[in-house]
Amino acid sequence: MDFIKEPMAIENRSMELIAPHLAELGLDEAATKVYSRLIHASGDVGYAPIIRVHPEAIAVAMDALRKGAHIYTDVEMVRTGINKKKLASFGGEVHCLVADPDVAVRAKQEGITRSMIAMRQFGKDLNGSIVAIGNAPTALFEVLRMVREEGIRPACIVGIPVGFVGAAESKAELAANGIVPYITVEGTKGGSPIAAAAVNAMMYLIDNTRP
Repeated sequence: MDFIKEPMAIENRSMELIAPHLAELGLDEAATKVYSRLIHASGDVGYAPIIRVHPEAIAVAMDALRKGAHIYTDVEMVRTGINKKKLASFGGEVHCLVADPDVAVRAKQEGITRSMIAMRQFGKDLNGSIVAIGNAPTALFEVLRMVREEGIRPACIVGIPVGFVGAAESKAELAANGIVPYITVEGTKGGSPIAAAAVNAMMYLIDNTRP
């Protein structure tokens, strides 16, 4: 059986197959590339009509990344999926505290998720950063609370938690927040690879060279 073997040829063909599903959405070039990478990561063109990107999100996030913004994630899977070598070339690092022993202790004491405690511990470090959430709706709810109540101001929130309990609601709250630009997906779909893909897409818009 003959099949495409060269990595960039596979990627380019994938983007060609995705393109018709975006043609009627009126996207600019940058948004098209972000949408395409989310769909590519999911293998699901059903994402096309449910992706929601704040009008300023991509430009703001790219500016922050160029200036060396750090990325704060809810789980290790998001951290793992982000191209850390590319991020380091801009001066940024990826952080995740969900596996920190102190976070686990505090979460048990307070009866809440570790990802919520992790976001609280990041605290003011989130200012000017990219927050990337792909698993825990509770982390997204907590960051939005910090935005409202504590004046925390990430440059952009990539909030794409997956699941049936709280995911759709947390993403709807993100889209309605009116303070911080965002990238999200309506409903229950999402996940760590999708959140990582959104971040990587914006880094590749800045510099598409690959190792």
